[in-house]
Amino acid sequence: MKPKLLKKSGILSENFRAFYDGMRDGIPIALGYLAVSFSLGIVAKSSGLTAFQGFLASALVNASAGEYAGFTLIAANAPYLEMIIVILIANARYFLMSCAMSQRMNPETRLSHRLLMGNYITDEFFGLAISRPGAINPYYSYGAILVAAPCWAAGTAIGVIAGNLLPLRAVSALNVALYGMFLAIIVPPAHKNKVIAGLILICFASSYAASWLPIVSNLSAGTRTIILTVAISAMAAILFPVKQRKEMDNDL
Repeated sequence: MKPKLLKKSGILSENFRAFYDGMRDGIPIALGYLAVSFSLGIVAKSSGLTAFQGFLASALVNASAGEYAGFTLIAANAPYLEMIIVILIANARYFLMSCAMSQRMNPETRLSHRLLMGNYITDEFFGLAISRPGAINPYYSYGAILVAAPCWAAGTAIGVIAGNLLPLRAVSALNVALYGMFLAIIVPPAHKNKVIAGLILICFASSYAASWLPIVSNLSAGTRTIILTVAISAMAAILFPVKQRKEMDNDL
């Protein structure tokens, strides 16, 4: 019995340490989430959502781009199907992150842990978990989630409340912060890769052109986004495929 008890005690100690490390590493993410979700709350307020609805949306949807798309479509009275497709496309990168994380997890990890971690895959949580050496410990992610996720939901609710209290000009100014976040995402890779920079310019130009072209302009903004996203990403994949490293025939 003693070896089993010692082994169980060692596992509990390891999980507790991972949980503590996750809480510590999650503090900077929590502060960033609070600032970004505040701006998201301003958008939620302009879409007609209450503070509780904004809080609930951020508690259930852990994705800034997906939420922004959802709030924009709510404001446009878009149908549910269109909203589902747009959010699915906006969050498609999480499929790749999930696959990458599954390769780093212990094969004996329970399904309940996998599902819970999958629900909270964001760019930041993924980056934290994948950067740790060895197999991913779910309790490390739980520690970071416990600290950061409430700030994401609370920040959205605070943004909705502030949107009701602040002057209209201040609300309009804060709306720009969310666009600044998107620019911060696309500018660094565009600076490093000319192909990405060219594709971003094509996206901007196509989006502008689609808003006034005779037939396309009659479609809703969400439908135009779906068409342009699929078309441009498919074109990029065909014309500029990612070059994979070739395996060497001989061992070095």
